[in-house]
Amino acid sequence: MSEPAERERLRYAWRALSVVSMASIVTALGSSSLNVALPEVVRHFHAGAAAASWMLLSFMLANTVLMVVFGRLADLFGRRTLYLCGLATYTGASLLLGFSPGAWWLVGLRVVQAAGGAMLLTNSAAILTDAFPRRHLGRGMGVYIASFSVAQLIGPTLGGFLTHRFGWQWVFWFNVPLGVACLAWGAVTLRRTGGAGQDRGLDVPGNLLVLVSLGGLLFGLSQAGERGWADPVVLAGVVLFAVLVPVFAVVERRSPHPVVDVRLFADRVFALGLLASFLNTVARMAVVLLVALFYQAVHGEDPVAAGLRVLPLPVAAMIASACAGPLHARMSARAAAALGTVTGTAGLAVLLAVVSADGSYAPVCVALVLIGAGSGMFMPANTTALLDELPPHRVGIVNAMRLMVQNTGVVMSTALALSLVTSPLPAALRPSVFAGTLSRLHPAEVGLLVTGYRLALGVMTAIGVVAVLTSAGGRRAEPAGRDLARPAGLG
Repeated sequence: MSEPAERERLRYAWRALSVVSMASIVTALGSSSLNVALPEVVRHFHAGAAAASWMLLSFMLANTVLMVVFGRLADLFGRRTLYLCGLATYTGASLLLGFSPGAWWLVGLRVVQAAGGAMLLTNSAAILTDAFPRRHLGRGMGVYIASFSVAQLIGPTLGGFLTHRFGWQWVFWFNVPLGVACLAWGAVTLRRTGGAGQDRGLDVPGNLLVLVSLGGLLFGLSQAGERGWADPVVLAGVVLFAVLVPVFAVVERRSPHPVVDVRLFADRVFALGLLASFLNTVARMAVVLLVALFYQAVHGEDPVAAGLRVLPLPVAAMIASACAGPLHARMSARAAAALGTVTGTAGLAVLLAVVSADGSYAPVCVALVLIGAGSGMFMPANTTALLDELPPHRVGIVNAMRLMVQNTGVVMSTALALSLVTSPLPAALRPSVFAGTLSRLHPAEVGLLVTGYRLALGVMTAIGVVAVLTSAGGRRAEPAGRDLARPAGLG
């Protein structure tokens, strides 16, 4: 590519990055702000533990099972159209959420909001990968991931402030003007892109199997905290997933237009990269929610104070993500991802060691900084490593696979954390944890909740250790080379 052509491409790439970053801030605000504001919303609706969990999990479930569908549709019909539809859907749902008349209405509207979020997330990294020259992609991806960290930085504190000062509705309504502005800028900026030409097949059986199998697994996991891990509903969801996975693999190998190209997993580096993404997400994504709930349920703090407590994690993630470009200039993307995994797991180990009902906040702050820095290093590096070598017509579906795996990790992290944290408590007291009132209503039971926190953090730390080993395996496999553009067996 000539120098003038590269400069012109970079100018468009940075404009596209501004759209994608704005949209990522809007979507991340919708989840991170509710993590801190959840107790206030639960108290407003007098919601039980099941409804409280589903206020978070409904978004994650719907967002995850729709990822691959929208990734394929974007490859077929163009990313610009689907991206702008996603912005409109997400913004409209955010407006309606503030008018929810009941807890389960809110849960339903969160599903609609999740559909818009899936259209955005499945296209964001793909748009950037198309727009940026390969040697600048690490910088662009670092800024994109940093935008999530900015939202996580603002979300908990701002969500707590708005809920405390103006009411829970503003946790959703403050997304609306940002979404409208981003929609207008995206309509002006993003270039129209063609679809996949004559390759317009849609794998209907594969999509249905994804929805049923993954939906069953995530529904079962989401019920574990309320029903227990031995409950038939939980076991049925896990068994359904286990039975349908091999069926899905057979169907996808025979499909001319697979929703998930299972032959990609024959590449060891790609498979380990996806596995590392999943394990890192399971190990770390519930930390903000757990810490925010801890300071409200154990210390009786208000949402604003709890939001300030979790601030070090997104600040560290934002700084680490913004430094992704210089870091990638000194080491490979997979080496940076491995370093992030080690750093984040060390933070989890510190948090496990210091969590207590009357402990100092200073060591908790150190742990949050390590976890945030690890996440900020890992996410852009791992994304770049997975997408950098793909041809344009496969970026959308592979990115959707990456996001589906990552979102499955988010749901599993949340379901595991909420289940383990409340497991030592009697079932009748669990709603007071979500409402943030345990220390006021049942002070004698705070010790049981701390035990639950240690159990949850112990499991998350162990998963982090496995993630470290997976990242190390990916680095050892790297010199063997890759050919994701044309996996074995493809004609």
